[in-house]
Amino acid sequence: MKIRHGNGASVVVRARENLVHGEGKQLKVLIRLKNNVRDIMRNSAKVLNGLSKHSPLSNYRYERLYRLLFNEEMFYAAYQRIYAKEGNMTAGSDGKTIDGMSLNRISKLIDLLRTETYQPQPARRVYIPKKDGKMRPLGIPSFDDKLVQEVTRMILEAIYEGQFLDCSHGFRPNRSCHTALVKVKRTFTGAKWFVEGDIKGFFDGIEHQILIDILKERISDDRFLRLIWKFLKAGYVEDWTFHNTFSGTPQGGIVSPILANIYLDKLDRYMEKYVENFNKGIKRKPHDTRYGFENKKARLMQKLKNVKDENERRELVKQIKVIDKERITFPSCDEMDSGYKRLKYVRYADDFLIGIIGSKEDSKLVKNDIKEFLEAELKLELSEEKTLITHTEKPAKFLGYEVSVRQSDQPRRDTLNRLTRTYNNKVCLRITMDIIKKKLLDFGIVEIRHNVNGKEWWKPREHTKMLNNDDLEILRMYNYTLRGFYNYYSVANNSAIMNAYGYIMEYSMYRTFACKYRTSVQKILRQYQRNGVFTVSYTTKKGGVRSQSFYKEGFKRKEPIADVNLDSNKTVYQDMRTSLIDRLKAEKCEICGAMGKLDMHHVRKIKDLDGKGYADKLMIMRQRKTLLFAEAAISKHMQVR
Repeated sequence: MKIRHGNGASVVVRARENLVHGEGKQLKVLIRLKNNVRDIMRNSAKVLNGLSKHSPLSNYRYERLYRLLFNEEMFYAAYQRIYAKEGNMTAGSDGKTIDGMSLNRISKLIDLLRTETYQPQPARRVYIPKKDGKMRPLGIPSFDDKLVQEVTRMILEAIYEGQFLDCSHGFRPNRSCHTALVKVKRTFTGAKWFVEGDIKGFFDGIEHQILIDILKERISDDRFLRLIWKFLKAGYVEDWTFHNTFSGTPQGGIVSPILANIYLDKLDRYMEKYVENFNKGIKRKPHDTRYGFENKKARLMQKLKNVKDENERRELVKQIKVIDKERITFPSCDEMDSGYKRLKYVRYADDFLIGIIGSKEDSKLVKNDIKEFLEAELKLELSEEKTLITHTEKPAKFLGYEVSVRQSDQPRRDTLNRLTRTYNNKVCLRITMDIIKKKLLDFGIVEIRHNVNGKEWWKPREHTKMLNNDDLEILRMYNYTLRGFYNYYSVANNSAIMNAYGYIMEYSMYRTFACKYRTSVQKILRQYQRNGVFTVSYTTKKGGVRSQSFYKEGFKRKEPIADVNLDSNKTVYQDMRTSLIDRLKAEKCEICGAMGKLDMHHVRKIKDLDGKGYADKLMIMRQRKTLLFAEAAISKHMQVR
């Protein structure tokens, strides 16, 4: 018996199996067959939503996940998600890129997965610089492996996203460094000690067997777990030499971040229970001195109600105001109350920050307990040089910011017109001049000099590597760098100090233009300024004249994100079918109109096209980095890039 479906998927059930096992067995085979065909044709959004429905149920175990990898719709969705990344035009160890994507290429991948003969290629290892000057290893998988990893990542995300706790912010939908910082700002109020946490060599230190055992707690599908094993054991190629991987997930692999979060979810759950045991007391004891002022003020207020003489009323009001000013200098509660303790914990990837209301000894105990848990349960090691205990009056470093708890006696009237110390014990996020200095030095546009007194001053300089770029490219690069830096540090309480950064960037750009045209900055400004703003005019492909100006919108502090409900982990997946997938399935050459099995060709950047060939002109006109056409059209209209 042979059953075919409209999309070409077929399942063959041998007739002799039906005869041997009888009608009951035949019925089970038919039911399984029907389910397989249904899964093959199901929309990817429905598949993922079906998985995510059971995600919050920790006791629910997922079965028969591997068959989801036979669903072409899942691969179409994965292709849509990752096709636009420039890194896809970088070849993996197999020498292939995203260029030449086709339905046939996806079908071959699915056939390999169905027979379990699929074997990931070893990643090509390169090194990129870290902020501390060291080099970070990065693995570049082949694009076919990226596609399979993205489908795997989508499945794992649907399974685990509803399970992850609210303290985790790295590599998750609707979460970012900013949401982690906002969580710190809103929940660490009144903390006395920080524990800055950093796991030493985390991505390279993940134990494969422990990771698989963690996955087995939710997943009962040996074939799916074997696929994860293949990714972990694929190895890497460096200097044309193959190296095995005995631990860790490859940095740069698409599936690595979700696997890292699954691994560290154990730490999050340990901390959740730890917080329950650590927290003590309902609220602090009232401050004795402040309590005395409150009673004295209450008596005067009661007396004021019964006094009718105007002079006596004025005298009582003066006394109340004096009491208010003295009262506000004392905290409302006893901050040294040993019967009240609190612990807050926020994690982003392998960095975490803990805020403690308690003693320094409590902080040392927390740090030691976390260290023992990581070593015993996850075989990980805390970095001693980066895991610090800091009093909250001094800044702790987290995600590039300096975090501290402000001590302020500055009074302010609340909505009930009461004097309160609004800013006291509030978390403050700051950006330092050292961060700005390092950013400018890395960009290569500042000279650090010292005067006779040893005081440091900064002098803008031209960006020598951009002298051969056209005017618009220079302006856009400065704007892109400036906006990116400001957007990340825009929630800092002292964001105004980025005016110094903006000044150096602005005058460095002026010097770059002046050096390019071998003239003075004054002449460049006279030529390019429009209404006091540096502006570059350019001609579009259609002959129109447009202009773009240098960023001049200031560096005002932005309010943290308030509309994202971080307490809800529910993710709803939408239909991912777009024109890109429809174009592939149409199988119609976009140059000559020929029908048949075609390839989708990609370029890294539209600006790299010279516009000489017909295909180049089409891509520039449509502002697309992709074009679907047949081999005959390739040889006639463009050279394969």
